[in-house]
Amino acid sequence: MTNIPKTAESSVSQVADNAAEEATGHRVRILSGRSAGILALVLAAVVFAIDQGTKYLVVTQMQLGERVTVIDGLLWWYSIRNSGAAFSMGENVTWAFTLVMIAAASVVLYLLRRTRALSWTLALGGLLGGICGNLFDRLFREPGFGSGHVVDFISVPNFAIFNIADSAICVCMAFIVLLNFKGLNLNGTRVQAPADETSADEALAGDKNAAEKNRAAKSAK
Repeated sequence: MTNIPKTAESSVSQVADNAAEEATGHRVRILSGRSAGILALVLAAVVFAIDQGTKYLVVTQMQLGERVTVIDGLLWWYSIRNSGAAFSMGENVTWAFTLVMIAAASVVLYLLRRTRALSWTLALGGLLGGICGNLFDRLFREPGFGSGHVVDFISVPNFAIFNIADSAICVCMAFIVLLNFKGLNLNGTRVQAPADETSADEALAGDKNAAEKNRAAKSAK
């Protein structure tokens, strides 16, 4: 009997279902090393392409400092250049942030080699895409290699001006914090409770069972 290959549509549907199951804590989807790597790199490429595509439109279609109203009082496109870190923090030390971003991308790539859980793959893939989006600006935009200014353009009330890469980094970092809070490891296993706590729980359960047996014996007399 020959195996029938899955269609692309069913594969995408399966991935979506698995991600939903992980989010609700019912089941952890484990990927092969190859599948996890491919999925993470594809997601990173998508985030990178969206980030650089929107920045290209800002650079070519807007003047520096120009502000365009998208939703009055809520959302604007505001073309600026940021020499600092995400959300305009730490300006005037651009080269240092470039090195930090290179190190961060290297760490994410290292972690991806150990990742098998679908949720971790999505989180790290999106994070890598965001880091690479801003790193590209640092390396190849004016005023020079390694000290380029990042294109920021998303403006909302009472908040810093940011871009798609910043958004991806923040969302994925929040997701990573959640995964750690849930005790999910990169390989899909869960953090085990300390041995002393486990022993205490087992002892308590044993005492309850013994008490129930004693009550049942007394009732039978």
